[in-house]
Formats: sequence, C-alpha cells, structure tokens
Amino acid sequence: MAGEQAGRWGKPVRKRRNPELPQGNPSPKRRRGKGLIRGFIGSCLRMGLRGSVWVSIRLAVVFLLVFGPWTLHYFNALPPAAELMDDRSKGAVTLLDRNDEVFAWRGDQFGGLVSSNTVSPHLKNAILVAEDKRFYRHFGLSLHGIAGAVFINLREGRSPFSGHGGSTITQQVAKRVFFPELRSFNRKVREVPMAMAMEFKYSKDEILNIYLNRVYLGAGTFGFEAASQRYFGKSARHVDPAEAAMLAGLLKAPSRYAPTRNLEGARSRARLIIAMMEAEDYLSRAEATDARNNPASLSRAAARQAGGYFADWIMETGPSFLLKDTNEDVVIRTTFDNDIQDAAEAALTQVFAKKVRKGSRAEAAIVVMSPDGNVRAIVGGRSSGTPGVFNRATQATRQTGSAFKPFVYAAALENGYRPGSRVQDSPLTVNVPGSGPWKPRNYEGRYLGLTSFSKALANSANAAAVRISETVGRQKVRDIARGFGISGTLAQGPAVALGASESTLLEMTAAYAGFLNLGRSVAPLGIRGISLPGDPAALMEGTESSGNRVISDSSARQLVQMLHEVIENGTGSRARLERRPAAGKTGTTQGGRDAWFIGFTADYVAGVWMGYDDNTRLTGVTGGGLPADIWRETMARIHGNLPAKPLPMIERKPEHDRRDVLVAGSTSSSAPTTSILARLFDSLFGMGR
Repeated sequence: MAGEQAGRWGKPVRKRRNPELPQGNPSPKRRRGKGLIRGFIGSCLRMGLRGSVWVSIRLAVVFLLVFGPWTLHYFNALPPAAELMDDRSKGAVTLLDRNDEVFAWRGDQFGGLVSSNTVSPHLKNAILVAEDKRFYRHFGLSLHGIAGAVFINLREGRSPFSGHGGSTITQQVAKRVFFPELRSFNRKVREVPMAMAMEFKYSKDEILNIYLNRVYLGAGTFGFEAASQRYFGKSARHVDPAEAAMLAGLLKAPSRYAPTRNLEGARSRARLIIAMMEAEDYLSRAEATDARNNPASLSRAAARQAGGYFADWIMETGPSFLLKDTNEDVVIRTTFDNDIQDAAEAALTQVFAKKVRKGSRAEAAIVVMSPDGNVRAIVGGRSSGTPGVFNRATQATRQTGSAFKPFVYAAALENGYRPGSRVQDSPLTVNVPGSGPWKPRNYEGRYLGLTSFSKALANSANAAAVRISETVGRQKVRDIARGFGISGTLAQGPAVALGASESTLLEMTAAYAGFLNLGRSVAPLGIRGISLPGDPAALMEGTESSGNRVISDSSARQLVQMLHEVIENGTGSRARLERRPAAGKTGTTQGGRDAWFIGFTADYVAGVWMGYDDNTRLTGVTGGGLPADIWRETMARIHGNLPAKPLPMIERKPEHDRRDVLVAGSTSSSAPTTSILARLFDSLFGMGR
C-alpha cells in the first residue's frame, strides 16, 4: 500500500516501524474499539512501563473506568461530522474592485469545504509533521506528549496545562469545537473523554477534515481553503511545499505568523516545517532545498493590503441585512480603483517625507471620486487601513473653514450676482443678538477693499464672504450646503460663511463633485452590486445618484470658473497642475486646527484634510500649503498620461459682470439686505468692473 501511494503522489516512501500504514495518507479501515484499547496500552508502554505489562493493563482499565462513562455520554451527544465543518458566527465578505479583482476581505473567511483527500498532499503532510506525527496511530491522546508538555510548562513557571502543547489533532478539534471558552485545566480534563468519544464516533479522516475546515489561521480566515485563498490567491488543493509549510506554520500562532502582518516571521517558521518534512521523508533533499530557496510569496492582493479604509467604509454603510446580520457569504462589487489608491497613498507618503518634520503626529486623509460620485480611493490616515482603524476621511467631522465658502458664492450667483460683481472687503462688525458685536478678520489682517467676487474667493477674503452671506441670507447659504450633501449641524450665526460648521472629508468632496456636475448633487457611491459566491445574479445593485438640481447650470459654470481662479491666481496656486485645468478651494479653520484643499479636474474630484486627532493647532500649515501639495501630487499621479480636458466653466468677459456692489461697513444679523443705493451709485458712475 505504501508503494502504491508513493507512486500515485510521486513521493518517496518513508521508512516506518509499521509499513502497512501509509504516512500522511488516509488510514485503512479498522475496528475502532479494539484499535483504541491497543493504542492506549501501547502509549502506556512507551511511557516507560515496559517493565510490567500488567501494570500498564491495570492503568488502562482504571483510566477507562474513570473516563468511560464520560466518553459514552459524549459519544451519544456527538452530531454527524458533516455538521461540524463550518460554525462561523458571521459570513465572509469578499470585496472586488472596479475591475472585479479581489482587494479586501471582511467577516469570517471560510472559502468552502475541503477534505484530507482533496487538499494538496504537501499541505496534509506539513500539518501532520507540525502538529501530530502519530495522528493515524494514536487513540486520540498522546500521554507521552501530555506528560512532556506538563513538565516543560512547570519548568518554565507556567500553568501545567497552559497552551496546547502535547495536544493531538483530535484534542485540538475537541477544544476548538466544543470547549473554546473553558480555562486550561477544565478544558484539558474534558478534552480527554471528548477526544476518545470522537475517535469512537468518527474516522480519522473525518476528524482531520473538521480540523482542516475549522482551525483559525489569521487575518480572519477559518480553515485552510480560506487561508490559502487569502494569502496566495489559490485553492488549498494546489499549494506547493513552501506554501504548505507556511500555512502549517500558522497553527502555532496564527496572529503572530500571519504573512500579511509578519511575512519574514512566517517564512522563518515555514523553514522549520520544511526541515521537519524532509526529516520525515515527505520531501526529498532537492524538494526541500527548492522550497527553502523559493519561499512562499503573498498574492498581489494580499501583498498590497490596499483599500482597508475603503473596505471599512463599505462595511459601515452597506446594507446590514446582507453584510452584518447574516452568516451567508457575499461578494461585493465596488467602485474601488487600486491604482488610484496606490497613487494617493504614495503622494501622501512623499509629501510627509519631504516636507513634514520627522516624528510629527499630524494626520492626513484623502478621498478621490469620479464626477458622478463613484468613490475610487480613500486614505483614512497615514497608517495602512487595517480593519477597524479610525477612518479620518469618513468618520472624522471637522470644521471646514474657507473650504465652505463656495456655498456662499453659489448662493450669491443664484441671486443674480456674477463673478465680476463687486464687494467691499474691509473690516466690518456684525451684531449678533445675545452675543453682541462680532468682527471677522482676514488672514494676516490684509484687506482687498472694493473687489470682485472672483478675486475675493481666490484670495479667501473673510470679510467679503461674510458680507455676501449676510446679503443673500444665511438660510440661503445653508440650504445650498444641504442640497449638495452637507448633513451635519450648520452654524446659525454669521460665522456659517467662514466654515464654522463641521463635515467629513467624504461629504465635502462629494459636494465639490456637485459643482463639477453642473449644479446637481452627487451622493458618494461605493457599491456596484452584491451577490453570492459563484452566483452572478445580484442580490442588490448599486444605484448611481441622478442628482437633484441645487443651483442652475449657469451658476455652476460661473462657480467652476471662480474656483479655477483660486488655483490660477489665488491661495491654491501650489495645487496648479502642469498643462491641465483644475479648480479648487483652500480651507483653514480659525485657530489653524484643520487645513483643507478640495478640487477637481474634468476627470476626478479629490479632497485632502490635514490636522491632529486631538485638535492640536497646526504650526505653519494652511490649506494652500501642505494639503495643496498633497492634492497636486495625488492628481498628477492619477492622471498620468490622460489627455487634458476643459472644465465646464464660462469664459469670463467684462460684459458678463453685473454692475452691482455690496454695501461697505457694518451690518446687522437681523436684517441682511442688498444696498439699493450702492447699486444705483454704481450704475450711474460706472463702478463694478
């Protein structure tokens, strides 16, 4: 039989004390009860009781009398082996990018049933040498192994039954399936009769099959099929010796040796398994040398570990009944773009490496989406997006500062003003009922005097923005911000014009996509569809937002033109792209705790936020500085060789400008009005160009 197996698998025949049992292969049919007793007595003899066969037999009888009734009880309670293959508390979620390639996993990964006869023989052999060399010969317990483990634990000052040292595969199955919550001693006591009951109830292959499908192997994977798919992008049926050794090496400490977390540690552990496989004649010297010289490598998706923040966002916002409240496995087709994600992460890393002092705790976030709202990339912080990490792009609500001002100017454009309309940018006082006078100041105390709307926005003039907001009405400004998707609480006082309200980077980026979408709102979209594995029929399709009309087409084109001026001649000049028109707005909050740059080309919309998690003041950072640098570097990498496209904006001409001017001086919060006298004066004397 050994020769036949060796020929079929192409493996060398291992020298064995009992050549009738093939090493690492399914055991021959046997009478379970007789084999158990014989195996137990044999174990007793190997423990050093060879001097007295009768002592060994008596010990076996006492052992069976103590544990026999308990074993019988468990035997009667055990379900069929097939019912123990998959007992996850929640289903697996596999996320595909826009090209239908896997980029992330969430939930408890299973991957499908495998058996000892279907997995790669290399994997089966690696598991046996790593965990239980005598699996096919013992009766479920290794008394010698237990005694050795107890001795080692006591010698090193640990509890005698800590860990699973000395446990057979059968005992490990008993622990994982039936006693996962019990403490060491209680669990060990129960493992003994349960392991014996399992050996009576199930065949060796059935026990091994449960083990193959239930064991945890790191990174949220349960079973060797899921782990093989997760780490190598292939089935456990097809792993080579190096990959098999790495998978088997995870059994000792799955979280510690998970190759997505510690690739070198996983490879080091795999080399030990390879040496053991060679020593047991599972691998020839040439095969072992080849496996050592060509260690297992992660699949492209596993190695990149991209899209963690994006995946978390999908899991948080997707339908709970499909993603959280079910143990069904699902596949999500998303809008994620791996290349754009890589570009954004590389841009962030480069700017911080070159321009931010080493050791700085400052954080940053990036969102990139298409004009239609399809989210392509999310960078939620400087660290990689491991599951559950705080996502600053979607979860952090921060004051928006001057990045909010486009809503003010959009309200004015809807009221009939134009980019060339004039506003007085000079010190002013707003009387706020219950709070007294409020005096907004421009950055560094500089004022433009009588200036155009376009120049006031380009230079982020605070006084001008407040005058415009008070003239057209704060509620009008708030309504437009709401229309473009800003959902948080909006400030009620005059400071609403200066971005005293809070929002997320994702919301703000989507709002700017609405400007590019010619005044129609855009809802961030991440899910294209959800289906079951192997079933092309979608359980749910993602629906793109057609968008509600918020401002007119004409107002949107004028606003885009004004935002283009911000980059060409204003505070956003560091975001200027070479030979490609772009538009955007800087934002710096009062106190300098948040810095923003949000902008777009004809192809993509991107938002950048920078600040400290504890709200510490940024030192020397404004939206037109580092955030603009990150934005420019991100967009330059994203666009690559894409042809430049024009922005949907008007061509500014003097005759398009209305000859109106907003009144200078103080204003009252209770009666924001347009100065009729100022407009009349302008029309008579030609002011306002």
